[in-house]
Amino acid sequence: MLKDKVVVITGGAGLIGREFVKTVVEQNGTAVIADINKELGKETVQALSKELNSGKIDFIELDITSKTSLEACIKYLDKKYGKIDALVNNAYPRNKNFGRDVFDIEYDDFCQNLNMNLGGYFLSTQQFSKYFYTQGYGNIIVMASIYGVTAPRFEIYKGTKMTNAIEYAAIKGGLLHLIKYFAKYFKGKNIRINAISPGGILDNQPESFLKAYKDNCLNKGMLDTEDLKGTLIYLLSEMSKYVNGQNIIVDDGWCL
Repeated sequence: MLKDKVVVITGGAGLIGREFVKTVVEQNGTAVIADINKELGKETVQALSKELNSGKIDFIELDITSKTSLEACIKYLDKKYGKIDALVNNAYPRNKNFGRDVFDIEYDDFCQNLNMNLGGYFLSTQQFSKYFYTQGYGNIIVMASIYGVTAPRFEIYKGTKMTNAIEYAAIKGGLLHLIKYFAKYFKGKNIRINAISPGGILDNQPESFLKAYKDNCLNKGMLDTEDLKGTLIYLLSEMSKYVNGQNIIVDDGWCL
């Protein structure tokens, strides 16, 4: 369903990013891992190329908060492939103080995290859409979250060191309005932009949290990265060519 499409995945060497890279390649597309971690990015290319027996995985070092880095990335891809079909905004930049308790957060940290993440998604969307204007088409997918849609459920974190960061809620909520703005702005340009809002993804969380989380769901509870594949394929493929400015929630009923 993604035959011959060139898909750029920011944060492609991360937990969800790796699964997205595999998904694109399994659907006969070319996946470009665009990640700030050069060493991990190249290791991911080697590992997944071997696992999938495919040469359709590329890597480019990218900082989504840098206009210069984004311009260099786009120039490289245009020269190598002659086109870019889609951007999957999946990176998760944050500073070392991200996720502190509300009363422990410094104003500068709050602003920096919003600038890096929400600002980085804005900048990457801005720069890639400039290219899409010239190309005559484009497709952008933004990774949001259920916590951009609903209020936090603090009770599920009881007895753990985990929490729902207020910066995270502000960022993900902002992203959902960002896509609506861009979708309207792109009117008549054959460029679409949508969001995926996943529920929690399994990543070695404490058992008490997993149980409390599942109590708010309908069947499975926490998701595996593979559970997002179908939605990604749908939004990248021509099957969704008239889906624009939308947010698809994949959460096993968490938000109900």
